[in-house]
Amino acid sequence: MLTLFTKHGQFDLTIKATGDNADNHHVIEDIGILLGKAFYQTLGDKAGINRYAFQFTPMDEALCRTCVDISGRSFLVFNVPLTREFIGDFETEMLEEFFIAFTHNSKMTLHIESLYGTNNHHIVEGIFKSLGRTLNNACAIESGNTEIPSTKGIIE
Repeated sequence: MLTLFTKHGQFDLTIKATGDNADNHHVIEDIGILLGKAFYQTLGDKAGINRYAFQFTPMDEALCRTCVDISGRSFLVFNVPLTREFIGDFETEMLEEFFIAFTHNSKMTLHIESLYGTNNHHIVEGIFKSLGRTLNNACAIESGNTEIPSTKGIIE
């Protein structure tokens, strides 16, 4: 799923991760933490970025929407009802845990929704593709704009 995220977001990402022998919980959460920190650090003072973006992404019968505000405030709305406990060997409850870790450490407000769909794999694919495109648009630098996109003059 991270491959889909990076492909559709046009991000360069290489991850090597290993965890304890119990399960993937800590690895998935740690990747969310580190990816969030990477976005936060890379964006610096946020001068010139678009800040806001959204994307609707269809994946066969599923339709997903992601919206972001690179605001310096961490908040997650996660409205993704999945009907299966596992997708392959991926525990589906870990999806929300990943995004909690990501938003907390990136200091972004993120809304993730599955508007409809019946195939859990398609829903999760749609979410990662949608988020990649959303973050690509929100992080993009507006040509000629060097201002921080906040009336406060700062985004933490």
